[in-house]
Amino acid sequence: MPTHPPAADIARQLADDVEAFCRRYLSNGHRSGRFWCVGDAFNTAGGSLYVRLTGPTSGKGRRGKWQDAATGEHGDLLDLIRLQCGAGLREALAEARAFLSLPLPPDAERSRPLPEARDTTESARRMLRYGRPVIGTPAALYLRSRGLEHAIGLPSLRFHPRCLYRASRKHPGPDTYHPALLATVTDLAGAVTAVGRTWLAADGRGKADLPKPRRVLGTLIGHGVRFPGTATDLMVAGEGVETVLSLHRLMPGVPHVAALSAGHLGALILPPGLRHLYIARDADEAGERGAAILRRRAEAEGILVTDLDPREDDFNTDLRHLGPRDLALHLAPQLDPNDAAAHLRFEAAAA
Repeated sequence: MPTHPPAADIARQLADDVEAFCRRYLSNGHRSGRFWCVGDAFNTAGGSLYVRLTGPTSGKGRRGKWQDAATGEHGDLLDLIRLQCGAGLREALAEARAFLSLPLPPDAERSRPLPEARDTTESARRMLRYGRPVIGTPAALYLRSRGLEHAIGLPSLRFHPRCLYRASRKHPGPDTYHPALLATVTDLAGAVTAVGRTWLAADGRGKADLPKPRRVLGTLIGHGVRFPGTATDLMVAGEGVETVLSLHRLMPGVPHVAALSAGHLGALILPPGLRHLYIARDADEAGERGAAILRRRAEAEGILVTDLDPREDDFNTDLRHLGPRDLALHLAPQLDPNDAAAHLRFEAAAA
């Protein structure tokens, strides 16, 4: 009788053809360095699911391993077939064997070889060492233009005068250099894991005219950009740095964390001892989905969760359009009365 390779061997063979696999089953995604990025396991457009295109055949960091930052799901390529096809193991194995019998698709789309796997966390730390304090730079002008002048001296923000912007396959063009606001991503212990980069216009009065002026270098999932506070059992979590800083301006005594995307908001690792989590939602489908995932995870840990809803699309838009005092008035009814009395600063808002 003929013998068939077990599921683990099939998964390894799929990983050997990982980019061809992604082009077949995750065709709405795109290659980004050593990862294939797509919205989810069902081939939705987006970028919260990452598939490793390089790495060893087994162990940590192996190629073919995937993780969805929005849901926390992860697995190998055989698991992805099972999810996408809604099939059991037998059906998924049959689909995988059919795929492996196909010739590889033409490689004409690749313009350069895949980069070798490297420690991007160390690259992020090195970039932050090149950064300088924000005060007196275009990044300070950018923060002031967003109503966030209080953040100019915060240690988690740095300025890079000439940060490299690499063109991508999705948005081809020459590599260029621009000033950038750097945001330090750390874990709960304070170790740097990544850096968020926002490329700026030369005068600092807006973002650079680039297809994707925000990117992250390093390991982001589970971590965030942290802004300090004295409260030990409260926290505000949100997506973007500007959104979170808008609330930090009004509640400087409460720790705040920016996850840098809706998908990563859902995957945020919560600190021990947290009693009450406020989730600053962005008013769009992705923001609501990320907030809902984080809410479920927090409530499963016994944490009280309250959603904070902006009047417009996000809290930084509210800050700029309403002004700090009216934003504080909008925010106050959404807070626990004791938290509002203890931490919401109308005096600072008026100033």
